[in-house]
Parts: sequence; structure tokens; C-alpha cells
Amino acid sequence: MSTPTRAQQFSVVLIIELWERFGFYGIQAVLLLFMVERLGMDDARATLLWGAFTALLYCTPVLGGWLGDRVLGSRRCMVIGATTLAFGYLLMALPASTTTLLYVAMGAVVAGYGLFKPNAANLVRSIYAGDDSRLDAAFTLYYMSVNVGSTVSILLSPWLKDRFGWHVAFAASFVGLSAALAGYALLHRRLEGIGSTPDLVPLNRGRAAVTLAGIPVVTLASAIVLQHPALARACVWLAAIGVVAFAAELFRRSSRAERPGLLTMYLLTLQAMLFFVFYQQQATSLTLFALRNVDLHFGIGGTTLFTMSPGQFQALNPIWIMALSPVLAWGYSQLGRQGRDLPIAVKFLLGFTSIGAAFLVWMLSAGDPAHPIVSPWIMVAGYGLLSFGELLTNGLGYAMVSRYVPKQTGALMMGAYSVAAGVALYLGGIVANWAAIPHGLGTLDPAISLPVYHALFLRLLLLALGVMVLCALLLPLIARLDRAHKLAQAPASPRM
Repeated sequence: MSTPTRAQQFSVVLIIELWERFGFYGIQAVLLLFMVERLGMDDARATLLWGAFTALLYCTPVLGGWLGDRVLGSRRCMVIGATTLAFGYLLMALPASTTTLLYVAMGAVVAGYGLFKPNAANLVRSIYAGDDSRLDAAFTLYYMSVNVGSTVSILLSPWLKDRFGWHVAFAASFVGLSAALAGYALLHRRLEGIGSTPDLVPLNRGRAAVTLAGIPVVTLASAIVLQHPALARACVWLAAIGVVAFAAELFRRSSRAERPGLLTMYLLTLQAMLFFVFYQQQATSLTLFALRNVDLHFGIGGTTLFTMSPGQFQALNPIWIMALSPVLAWGYSQLGRQGRDLPIAVKFLLGFTSIGAAFLVWMLSAGDPAHPIVSPWIMVAGYGLLSFGELLTNGLGYAMVSRYVPKQTGALMMGAYSVAAGVALYLGGIVANWAAIPHGLGTLDPAISLPVYHALFLRLLLLALGVMVLCALLLPLIARLDRAHKLAQAPASPRM
């Protein structure tokens, strides 16, 4: 049997990652609407539940990454995680529509995501270890697979819901990920010799048993947290305190040469976290805005071209990401050739300017009480600006950590960054509740909900302007810290 190429090995991970993203974003496209329209939750409960759910999703990969690195191995954890995710999707696909079943299903998704996400990415690093140029190209394809999978599922899942019901839409996520697991079972030998240290030794059955026993524990614990908003809130704040304490301790233990880089990273992380507050609006307030106040028929000159359901508008984000990424990469390349590379802090400022422009568009569209149903093209423009801002902020997050954090603590800081993002996503759910409408009112008369969303978009515009001012004020300080970091990292000149 011939030795598989790196491309063949990468394709195995890429396929399962694409279908995992297909499953998750298919759920995201309809889950909030399912809570509001099918389970009868009011906006406030549904958005806070979604915020707590996404916060847990971003926190559990810290544990999953540790299990992959130290206990079971990246390959095994990835497969166990994908299987647990598929089980969570299957629970959502069951015909029974009860909140208890939903909490358990979401808990299973949290447990599975924590095991899957960090270990799939780690396998890509293992495949291309020592080849930085190909690693960059691989992660570009990897990120593109995320956007392809999410685009297809966000468009498909609401379509299935409209024609066959909620549970068929959820079932599509289960079927897609199950097919990927079947494909992995056929091709898994290509990954022999790839993975973390535990992957390369015989399976420790005791450790495997403990890990498998921990999955239902994490599932039920997550379900309990999601069921009780006060407990979810306490967990989020505890996570926030933990991140701050970890950052402070890391800074205290660092050397003088490492501190400028750490301070730079902390300031930029604060700005990056604010992005997630805006990002969270896509699955919450913007989806409900589309449900209540957006014309679903795209047309030109009175001729309808196509229609979209409220959940499908979320697909505009990955579509714009795929369209804008090559343009932005070309722009970075041109600036680099001219020796005019933009500092990350400047990119963040430009990113929040674009995000502010997005909410300005949405605010203006919701400002005319005489026209409570707005054009769907407004959503296209707003999502385009928001997605451009995402590429300039969140798209640089992990690169920022890699650049400024000491190598020996890089993995831990990646985990801390993920937890901080989870906290910010929960805050985004709280912000979305500024437009919470009691169940039923918004669907009766669009004129009732329009001014509520106008007020929300105005507040988000003002928040974006505030972040822009903060970014601008911090530019000189971050520039000085960046220079100090580069000077400290530069090799000492030999004495003559």
C-alpha cells in the first residue's frame, strides 16, 4: 500500500470539517426561530439561551484541546467529538418538541464541539508540520471549507423547514455529519502516523473510558446551565474572571522582553472581543428583524428574482466572506510589495469603521415608520459591510495571539482567547435583547417591531463609533509597544 500524500491526508480532515460546519450552521439558521415560533419562547429567553449556548461552545474547546494533546490524541478526540455532535443533531431531529429535549440536545452539541473543533485544526497542523507555506495554504482551504459548508447549510436548512418541517431541517445536519463519519471510517488509514503524541501509541483503555464517561456528564451539566439563565450568567462571569486572572498571572511571570508583546495582545484582544458583540446579532436580532420587517422577495424593477426565508439571510455572511477574502488578500499583497503593510491595530480600526457603517445602513432602513417592511437588498449591503469588518478584526485574532504571545504559552493563550470570545458572544445576546419583543406582538404588526429595531441599530452604531474612537486613541500606544516587542525579539548583534 502506497504512502498517502499530504494532500490525501488533508482531504480526510477537510471533508469531515466541511460536513461538521454544514451541520452546525444548518442548526444555527433555524434554531432561534424554532425557539420563538415553535416552542413559544419570547425574544429575551431565546436570545439569552442562544448566547449562553455559543458561550459554552467557545469555552469547551479548551478542555477538548487538552484531552487531544495529553490524553487520547487529536484523531480520536475528533472522531468522538463528531459522533457526539451527530447524536446532538439526532436528538433535535426527533419529532417531540419539548424544551427539556432541546436542552439535552444542545448540551450534546456543546460536548461534541469541544472535542471536535481544536483537534481537527491540530491535525491540519500535524500534516503540514515544518512547511509553513503549505500550512498557510492548507488553512486557507480549511477556512474556505467552513464558508462553503455554512453557506450551503444556511440556505438548505430553512428551505427544508419551510417545506417539510423543523425536524427534517435538523435531520439534515445529522445525515450530513453521519455521512462524513462513514467517509472517515473508509479513509482513516491515510492519517496513520498523524496526530498528537497519544495518537501514536496504543489506546489507553482506562483514559478512553474516563473520557467517554465524561461526555454525558458534560452534556447534562451544559443542559442544566442552559436551562437556568442565572446559572448560565454566573458561569459566563466566572469564565471572564478566569481569563482576566490568567492574563494577569501570565504577565506577572513574563520577562521584561515579553511584556510589550503581551500588552499589545491584551489591548488588541479587548478590541477583538467587542467584535463578537456585533457578530452575535446575525443569529439573533438580525434574524428576527428579517422575520418581522424584511421583504423576503428580491426583485428589480418590479420583477421578483428569488425569495429567501428569514434564516437564509445568515448565508450572506459566508458568501460575502468568500467574495471579499481574495480581494483583501490581494490588497495586503500589494501593500506588502510597496513596503506599506498595515499594522493590525489599523486594520482593527478600519474593521470597526465598516461594522459601524453596516449598522448605519440598518438603522436608516428601519427609520421610516411609513414603510415598516424594508428591502431585502438592505440586508445584502449591511451584511457585506459587516463581513468586511469581520475579515479585518476576527480574521486576524489567532494570528495576533501567535505574533505577540511567548511560544511556550501560545496554546494556553489560544484557549483563553476562545473563552474570552465566548464571554463576548454572551454579551452579544444581552445586547440583542435591547430589541426583545414579547412573543406574538412583532408578528402581528411590523409597525410595532420596526421602531424597536431602529433603536437597537442606533445603539449598535453608537457602540461601533465608541470602539472606533477607542481604537484610534490606542493607536500610538500600540505602535510603541509593537516597536518595543520587535526590538526585544530581534537577535542581538554580534560584538566586533
